[in-house]
Amino acid sequence: MISINEIRGALVKVEHRPEHFDAHPSQAAVAMIMNEGTQGLEVCFIRRAERVGDPWSGQVAFPGGRASATDADAFAVAERETWEEIGVVLKPEHRVGALPMRNVEHNVKRSGLTLWPFVYHVGEVERAMATARLPKEVASVFWVPLGHLFDHQHVTELEYPMGVSASTFPGIQFGEHVIWGLTLRVLASFAEVMQRQLPALA
Repeated sequence: MISINEIRGALVKVEHRPEHFDAHPSQAAVAMIMNEGTQGLEVCFIRRAERVGDPWSGQVAFPGGRASATDADAFAVAERETWEEIGVVLKPEHRVGALPMRNVEHNVKRSGLTLWPFVYHVGEVERAMATARLPKEVASVFWVPLGHLFDHQHVTELEYPMGVSASTFPGIQFGEHVIWGLTLRVLASFAEVMQRQLPALA
């Protein structure tokens, strides 16, 4: 469907402004990690553990998290958090490129988050390392064929509590998992860069 070389070529055109990064918890970064699977490129996702106080409790996400004072740049955030959460060592040679930075103005309990998404391509050694290392934060790690994300047959809807009521959100079904919310919006950025339509948001 989409090759890693196509992705590299498309991401070269995305403007990355590292000078806008501030090593502060209001900044976060995630890693969209790809590997060559039996059905072409596959993408790594995590399911966050269910815990009180986490606005993304139980949701599907990319490995990543908030910046700390020791992070030199946004890449460092994504790579440190990936190691802490799933044990994968991401190196500069694994970097494919940056997706557009997102300002997450409204979440369930927090606001003012700046998200830096990055795409990585790893080999079998790194893929084999991927496992949930922080059970209090990560419940599971799983890989989804990239083609699955762009298949209209897997489009679904999910009801999620918003205040005293529930709202319906678009999503992508993969087994017991539903990819939606902020993670789906990052996938939408990826689709836009690749000049593809993401069926879940069509």
